[in-house]
Amino acid sequence: MTTAQQVQQNGNGRYVQINGIRIYVETAGDPQGIPLVLIHGGGSTIPSNWGRLLPLFEGRYQTIAMELQAHGRTGDRDTPESFEQDAADVAGLLRSLGVNCANIAGFSDGACTTLELAIRYPDLVNKIVVISGNYKRDGMIPGFFEGLEGATFDDMPAALKQAYLDVNPDSAGLLNMFHKDRARRLAFTDRPEEELKSIKAPALLMAGDQDVITNEHLVQMSRMIPGARLALLPGNHGSFIGEALTNEPGSPVPELAAGIICRFLDRL
Repeated sequence: MTTAQQVQQNGNGRYVQINGIRIYVETAGDPQGIPLVLIHGGGSTIPSNWGRLLPLFEGRYQTIAMELQAHGRTGDRDTPESFEQDAADVAGLLRSLGVNCANIAGFSDGACTTLELAIRYPDLVNKIVVISGNYKRDGMIPGFFEGLEGATFDDMPAALKQAYLDVNPDSAGLLNMFHKDRARRLAFTDRPEEELKSIKAPALLMAGDQDVITNEHLVQMSRMIPGARLALLPGNHGSFIGEALTNEPGSPVPELAAGIICRFLDRL
């Protein structure tokens, strides 16, 4: 993918023109070593998804966190969202920043994008951390897709609505993000097992024991990706990493999750 090299500074973050949209990105930490790229989930922003973990990573790695198409401060294009396009945007952003190889951590929809990166852009990927991701529709808990089919904007959690408006006070953009995220997840199709088996990057798969991803699916996925490691933590979808919607104040589990991730990344 070709990328424009235009970069605009904006406070602690910056905007980079990639594949026809302006992507918001924040970088922090030590520029030495392999950077850690953080990919948020659907309906999220950098602070709502990574607010608990990001400070724990910044002291150890250079972190690169972006907001993807139609999310937060990033622009939109006149096409549906897709994991393929998100992966192309992440790859384009890394190349524009001069990053030749990175560790990738993604949550929920961002975990699906992380798998896409490992499969389609293996040259850019060192290790992957797949947090609450799935590769088959039946990997979600029973009733998930039926519930999403009937969901309206009124059903979007207030915490995620506010998180968007905190960084971008555009109510029309918020509504647009909801519809695009919903459509992308409803259109999810099973990924062939051969693609998971082709992943060369060392992988850590994580989820909560009461997640929307079933425990059985996580185990199944760990057996598909060669040499994958598995971590099942107490919590529901996002609580074990301190995601804004399910964050449990005072819980030590996000720090435990960060420690597991760092141990995985630091081991040769």
